[in-house]
Amino acid sequence: METLYLFLVIFIFILAIFDLSVGVSNDAVNFLNSAIGSKVASFRVVMAVAAAGIFIGASLSNGMMDVARHGIFQPQYFYFTDIMCILLAVMLTDIVLLDVFNSLGMPTSTTVSLVFELLGGTVALALIKVIKSPDGLEFATLINTDKAFTMILAIFLSVAIAFLFGTLAQYLSRIIFTFDYKKRMKYFAALFGGLAATAILYFMLIKGLKESAFMTGAVKEYIYGHTSKIVWQSFAGFTVLMQILYWLKVNIFKVVVLMGTFSLALAFAGNDLVNFIGVPLVGYSSYMDLLAQNGTVAPGAFLMSSLLEPAQTPWYFLTGAGLIMVVALFASKKARQVIKTSLDLSRQSEGEEHFGASPVARVLVRTFSGAATSVLACVPVGARKWINGRFNKDGITMENQASFDLVRASVNVVLSGLLIAMGTSLKLPLSTTYVTFMVAMGSSLADHAWGRETAVYRITGVISVIGGWFITAGAAFTICFVVALLIYTGGVAGMGAMVALAVYMLVRSHLIYKKKMRKDALKEEVNTTVAQLRDTTDSREALALFRKHSREELYKDLSFISQAFETAVNGFIHENLKDERKVLNEIEDMKTHLKQVKRVGTLGVTQLDHSIAVDKGLYYYQGNDFASETLFSVRRLAEPIKEHIDNHFNPLSGIQKEDIGKIAPDIVSFLNRCAEMIQKNDYWGFDLLITESASLLNQLITLKKRELKRIQGQNSSTKTSMVYLNMIHESQNVVSFTTNLLKVSRKFQKE
Repeated sequence: METLYLFLVIFIFILAIFDLSVGVSNDAVNFLNSAIGSKVASFRVVMAVAAAGIFIGASLSNGMMDVARHGIFQPQYFYFTDIMCILLAVMLTDIVLLDVFNSLGMPTSTTVSLVFELLGGTVALALIKVIKSPDGLEFATLINTDKAFTMILAIFLSVAIAFLFGTLAQYLSRIIFTFDYKKRMKYFAALFGGLAATAILYFMLIKGLKESAFMTGAVKEYIYGHTSKIVWQSFAGFTVLMQILYWLKVNIFKVVVLMGTFSLALAFAGNDLVNFIGVPLVGYSSYMDLLAQNGTVAPGAFLMSSLLEPAQTPWYFLTGAGLIMVVALFASKKARQVIKTSLDLSRQSEGEEHFGASPVARVLVRTFSGAATSVLACVPVGARKWINGRFNKDGITMENQASFDLVRASVNVVLSGLLIAMGTSLKLPLSTTYVTFMVAMGSSLADHAWGRETAVYRITGVISVIGGWFITAGAAFTICFVVALLIYTGGVAGMGAMVALAVYMLVRSHLIYKKKMRKDALKEEVNTTVAQLRDTTDSREALALFRKHSREELYKDLSFISQAFETAVNGFIHENLKDERKVLNEIEDMKTHLKQVKRVGTLGVTQLDHSIAVDKGLYYYQGNDFASETLFSVRRLAEPIKEHIDNHFNPLSGIQKEDIGKIAPDIVSFLNRCAEMIQKNDYWGFDLLITESASLLNQLITLKKRELKRIQGQNSSTKTSMVYLNMIHESQNVVSFTTNLLKVSRKFQKE
C-alpha cells in the first residue's frame, strides 16, 4: 500500500510540473503586460528581466505553503488517505482548469482556483466524514471557515479597488505629463521616478520578499521596525539618482517600468509559488510523516496533525520550481495569448475588437456617458479647455506598434505593486491577477483609450474576463468536489478514471488551441500589413506594399479554395462525412479572415495619391469580393452534400461519379494555376487561362444537360440529382468568379 502512495506522490509532483507551466502561462500577464504593451525594451530584454525576477523570487520563497497545509482544512481531523484524495483532486482540477483558460486567452487567478479547489475537495471529504463519523463530528470543525471567507472576500474586493485607483492615478498622471510627456520630464521626471522606485522597493520588501529565507531574525525585525525611515531615505536617494539619470539622457519611465516588471515577477514567484507546488509538497510531507511511523499505523488511520506545523521547504524544490517557471515563460505560446487579450482591451489605438457588444456594456456606456456630460457641464469652460488640452493626443509619444505609452505603463506597475503591498500589510490575500488586470483597465479608461468607437467592445471584454473569474471560482469548487468524491468512492479505479479524463481534457484543449492559433496567425498577418501601411509615408512605397499584400493574400485564398473544392467533391464521391464537416469549419474561419482583409484595403487607399487611389482601391475591393464569392460558392456546394451524406441518402450513381470525377481535377488545376500566376505577378499565358475558363464552363453546362435528361428518364434518385446539379452550378460559379478575380488582380498589379 505504501508503494501505491509513493507512486501517487510522484504523480502529483509530475502534475505540479505541468501546473507550473500552465500557471506561468496564465500569470505572465501580471508582470509582462506593461513592459510588452509599452515596448519599453526588446522582447528578449523584457523576458530576461522577468525571468530574473521569477528565479530569484522562487529561490528565496519560503513559508508560503501553509495555505495548502492548513489554510482551508483542519488536518488534525483528516486521515492520510483523506488528504491524498483531496490533493490529487486539487491537482487534476487545477491543471485542466488553468489550461482551458490559457487556451481561451483569458487571464484568471491561480490563487482563486487553488483556494476554491481546496475548499471543494475539503467539503466533499468533510461531508463523508460527518455522515460516517460515530463521534458526531461537526462540519464547521473540519473546515477553517473564517479564514476561507476572509480570503475570498479580500480577493473579490480587490477588483473594484484596483479599478478605481487605476483610474484616478492615471488621470492625475496624464494631467501632469500629458501625452507629449518628454516636454514635461525636466520638471517632474526625477520626482516621479523617485516616488515610483520607492514604491517598488516597498512592494518588494513588504510583499515580494516578506517570507523569503533571508528575511528572518534581525534583518526582518529591523526592516519592519524602521519601515518609515527606509521609505523616506529611499525616496530621497532615488530622486537624486533619477535626476542624474535624466541628465545622462536616460528615459526615467523605462527604468521604472523595467524595475516594476522585475518586482512583480519576483513577487509572483515568491508568493504565488504555493499555487503550483504547495499541494505536492503537502503530499510529500504527509508521505514522509507516514513513513516515520514505521508501519505501526495504517494510512487510513493516521491523522495528519503534523500539517499544523509551519512548512519547511527544501531549497532544491524552490530552485527547481524557479527553473521550470523560467523555461515555461520563454517556451509558452499561451502566455503570449493571455497577454494579448489584456493588451487588446487596453490599447490606445483603435483596431479590430475581439469581443462583441453586450446589452450590459451598452447600458453602462450610455449611463456613464450621460453622467460624464452632466458633470462636465458644471465645470467652467476655461477649466474644461485646459483639461482637454492635457489629453490632446496629437503629440503622443509612443513606441512603434506599442499599445500604450510609458507613462501609463509606469502607473500600471507602480500602482499594482503598491496595492498588493498594502493588502499584504493588512494581511488581506489579494489576487495578483485581479489587481494588475483591473489597474490596467482603470488606467485605460482614464487615458481615453475607450472611445465612442471602442467603449462597448472593451467593456464587454472586461465583463467577460471578470465573469470568467467567477466561473473559475464556481468551476474550481464544483469540479474538485465531484472529482474528490469519485476518487474517494472509486478507490484505485476512480483514480485511474479521473487521471484518464484529465489527460483527455488536456489533449482536447491543446487541439482546440492549435485551431485557434491558426486563425490568429491569419489575423496577425493582416495586422502586420496594416501596421506597415500606417507607418509608410511615401505613396509609391505604399502602393508597392499594397500590391505585395494583395498577391500574397489572393494566392492563399485561391490555394485554400482549390483544396476545399477538391475535398468537398471527393467527399461526395466517396461519401466522406468527416471531410465535408472539416471543409465547412475551415471555410467559416477563412470567411472571417476575408472580412479582416478589407481593413487593409481601407487603410491602403488612404495612403495612396488621389490620382490612383480610386482606380487601384476599386480593383483591390473587387478582388477581395470575388475571392469571397468564390469561397461562398464552395460553401454552398459543400453544405447540401454534407446534409445529404449525414442523412444517409442514396450516393452518386456510377455515371455521375465518372462525369464529375473527370472535370473536378481540371477545375482544381485551373484554380492552382490562377493562384500561381497571381503570386508570381507574371501574366504570361493569361489569355490561355481565360480560354480554358470558357471551356470548363461549357463542359459544366454539358454535364448539367445530361443530368436533366437522366431526371426526365427517371434513371436517378431525385434527391441525389438535386445535390449533384447544385454541385455543378456552384462549380460554374467557382470558375467564373476565379476568372474575374484573375482579371481584376491583373489590373491592380499593372500600371
